[in-house]
Amino acid sequence: MPVISDTIMNKHLQDALIDFVTNSTNDHVEYVAGKIAESSLNSFAEITETTRTPMGKQRLSELLKIAKEGCISARELSGMLKGVALANWRISKLSQVDLIWTGPSTNLVSTRKTEPALIQIIKSAKSKLFITSFVAYSFPTVLNAIAEAINRNVEVSMLLESSTAYGGGVSFDVISKMKTSLPLANIYSWDEKSDEYTGGKVHAKVAVADRNQCFISSANLTTHAMERNMEAGVIIVGGEIPSKLHSHLEALVTTRVVSIVNN
Repeated sequence: MPVISDTIMNKHLQDALIDFVTNSTNDHVEYVAGKIAESSLNSFAEITETTRTPMGKQRLSELLKIAKEGCISARELSGMLKGVALANWRISKLSQVDLIWTGPSTNLVSTRKTEPALIQIIKSAKSKLFITSFVAYSFPTVLNAIAEAINRNVEVSMLLESSTAYGGGVSFDVISKMKTSLPLANIYSWDEKSDEYTGGKVHAKVAVADRNQCFISSANLTTHAMERNMEAGVIIVGGEIPSKLHSHLEALVTTRVVSIVNN
């Protein structure tokens, strides 16, 4: 077997490999790797023509240039490409992360909006759904999605901030309104706080479905947050984060850090 030179550890080469692979489909990487293996790194024009987009050509040209300068053979580079592509595919299967953004956007970076992202999580739930928010009002589409989840026998739990009348931080009784709107949901509050958390608020905004998908966001459950504010978050599908988050929320319940609100 050929001995791969120390240049393989060169950060520029690593970055170029990752940049090309993560911005290409697996099929395209396999195709390019095949073309490289059967040709020579001197055939710059021929190899870069396998990529159609200007940015793709630029990434591939940079990779070929770095590999040639580092005396990496075509066969070695082909193997590296396939290895990085396989690792990237396996990581993507373990966990997928998407950026969620509400507010001003540009044509330069593609983003998804908060409301459809949250509804995706709610609609995906088959057995359990846990949502937390500081403020929750005037969000009919999300409320309808939660009601539909309850109708298909999903166990819905919500942790919300109490009103100032009950020692909380919001001026109106969000919890009572939610109990009226969703009588079959488990509504929790964080009223009994230890000294170190005196004055603390339920400021987390998360939604977890079946321990497999979660939405972590800056957005409250309000129309402004869903449509007008500048809000950011991520959806995570698969991996250990959704499961850990759900376990933590359930642990807050079982250890009575938060308590269920009775009618």
